[in-house]
Amino acid sequence: MKKVPLRKCVATFEQLPKKELLRIVRTPEGEIVIDESGRKNGRGAYLKRSKEAVEIAIKRQSLAKALETQIPEQIYEQLKAMFDH
Repeated sequence: MKKVPLRKCVATFEQLPKKELLRIVRTPEGEIVIDESGRKNGRGAYLKRSKEAVEIAIKRQSLAKALETQIPEQIYEQLKAMFDH
């Protein structure tokens, strides 16, 4: 049986399979990008794929702490837009 890689959401602190999380990356150039593939180079932080997790991350600044940099407002806007259905 293959081992399922687990990662912790920086907002909800839940341990979840990597596939159920969204990866946000600070690239070596210092850019902040949403990594759909989960393979981009750089420091990554995982966020549960839910509007609630995005709201918590904004309120607690948990993405900024995890990536050790300021998160541009447009990244939060993109994340919110992904879950506005």
